[in-house]
Amino acid sequence: MGDPETLRPNERAVDLSPPADATLRFIGTIRTPWRDRKDCPRQGQMAGPECQLVLDPVWHDALAGLEDYDTLEVLYWLDQSRRDLVQQSPKSDGRTFGTFALRSPVRPNPIGTSMVQLVRVENGTVIVRGLDCLDGTPLLDIKPDRCAFSPKAPPKASR
Repeated sequence: MGDPETLRPNERAVDLSPPADATLRFIGTIRTPWRDRKDCPRQGQMAGPECQLVLDPVWHDALAGLEDYDTLEVLYWLDQSRRDLVQQSPKSDGRTFGTFALRSPVRPNPIGTSMVQLVRVENGTVIVRGLDCLDGTPLLDIKPDRCAFSPKAPPKASR
């Protein structure tokens, strides 16, 4: 992937003051097999490796009922991303796009999202498949799939 501070041809960055207009509360840490950006997949796959959303103990009770869903949306802070590009050339092919026209992790507010498959919940840790972030990424939030407005129906009683 190269040096994250190096601009590709046709890319443009802006000078920014330090961010100070919002406060986020990290709720835990994401554990994945990827420790280097060059090894991290560009998009997560539901058949990918199991990864862990390790929640801080204060949030363990917030997991109640999560197992009623198959698919979750995970939001995380891309703490190693630069935040100053307004135009990007993602494939280094000379084509340039505005940052908001891309799903690049390089954003003014580098919030990553992944739709993941819930595998299980155990002791304050959510095991999922489908992530595409580095090991140690700060966890922002977990939500049921936005298309599943309610939990799975309970199994019907046998007659």
